[in-house]
Amino acid sequence: MKKRHEVLFNQLETYRQELLNSVINVTKEEAEVIPEGFNNNIRWNLGHIYLDQYMWIKILTKDNLYSERFNQSFGFGTTPSDFNAETPSFEELKLLLKDQTYKIKKLYGDRLEEEFQPTEMGMYTIEQVLIRTVFHEGMHTQAINDLKKCIRNN
Repeated sequence: MKKRHEVLFNQLETYRQELLNSVINVTKEEAEVIPEGFNNNIRWNLGHIYLDQYMWIKILTKDNLYSERFNQSFGFGTTPSDFNAETPSFEELKLLLKDQTYKIKKLYGDRLEEEFQPTEMGMYTIEQVLIRTVFHEGMHTQAINDLKKCIRNN
């Protein structure tokens, strides 16, 4: 594996651990709260992060990496009002997120530079997609931190 790919996976693992650490003391009940001024809750943000990373890989590779239930609950434009009995729980999402980076590395670690039809954003390799998802995960980690602050200050 190239040095830059090792660095990329190290970053993915580090940022994912930061995300998981940010919810380690969040209760199931707190994960469901939508404070005034917010559209989503902590649970939704976790599911959206999980979906987003696999969704962009799927757009390139056409590999089916996740169940349709994730799109219905955590896709762009969804909210917790879209949750149903099939929506993964807060605990399930934490476990899925914990394993996701390892699974991506195992499945695609040697295919990061393989070229596919470009996405609408012009990305054509898995490496480019993963770099984009690091930024996206950071935005939602901050949203989770903001949600926690609002929930715990009320």
